[in-house]
Amino acid sequence: MSHTDGIVKAKTRRSKRFLESRESKLKENPKNSMIIKGGNTSSTVSQALKDVYALKKPNAVLYKKKNMVRPFEDSTALEFFSKKSDCSLFLFGSHNKKRPNNLIFGRMFDFHVLDMFELGIENFRSLTDIKMDKCPEGTKPMLVFAGDLFETDREYQRLKSVLTDFFCGPRVSAVRLAGLEHVLHFTALEGKIYMRSYKVLLKKSGCRTPRIELEEIGPSFDFSMRRNHTASDDLYKTAHRQPKGAKPKKKKNISHDAFGTRLGRLHMQKQDLNKLQTRKMKGLRKRRAEHTPDTHAAKTPRTQDDDA
Repeated sequence: MSHTDGIVKAKTRRSKRFLESRESKLKENPKNSMIIKGGNTSSTVSQALKDVYALKKPNAVLYKKKNMVRPFEDSTALEFFSKKSDCSLFLFGSHNKKRPNNLIFGRMFDFHVLDMFELGIENFRSLTDIKMDKCPEGTKPMLVFAGDLFETDREYQRLKSVLTDFFCGPRVSAVRLAGLEHVLHFTALEGKIYMRSYKVLLKKSGCRTPRIELEEIGPSFDFSMRRNHTASDDLYKTAHRQPKGAKPKKKKNISHDAFGTRLGRLHMQKQDLNKLQTRKMKGLRKRRAEHTPDTHAAKTPRTQDDDA
């Protein structure tokens, strides 16, 4: 690849395919996540990063080497890794005396940090600690957010958006019932965020709809809210802007009710009901006019007596 006036040009077919894969698209590729280990980590943080990586596979990249990065002081290293690995989401783990067992969830826009939230691990149970059957790799989870803070507090609303982006998985057009087998539950209560992971079990119920049971499979986190960095309203609005080609075209006179039923409206000219064609029935036929004496005499045939 060659650089000319800031424009990258491909010299080989392989580099051309690589550049085409990085170009902006109307329908984006699934968002990839990079999971990075800081310069100082604890065994709790290392295991937590591995467990989150197991939930995110195959749309994740795990950096096993330690990286001396301080996201809140200088995010240039994160932006470099984001551009290198084509990842728009990141999870950074670190540990020190001031902020022990620290995880930072964040996301990028145009390879620059948009939002990031620092959460402290107060209690943790890994996938290996809970001896249950796990969900297959790449299973799309169902996300449940409980707590008024996710609806009323602005910081928690933004955190909910970041966690949704991070754990939602690839977008799909349809899901079968048997594919709904993983639940991630987040609860916000008194400044804490509780994250639990469940496997959905479909039991026989004696009718067509199965009975649902939830079985905890891990990982399990108790987080405390620490620092955060959120984008300005203008930048946040720019990041959510969609190209014209991606927006569905609005169809006139078509609406949907609360149940998703499609309703249409037709505009017609005023009709003349006198010219309306109806079904022909004997009872609807017009009666013949009553015969008058003159008309009856005119229609009576002549006889020989009349001629005489």
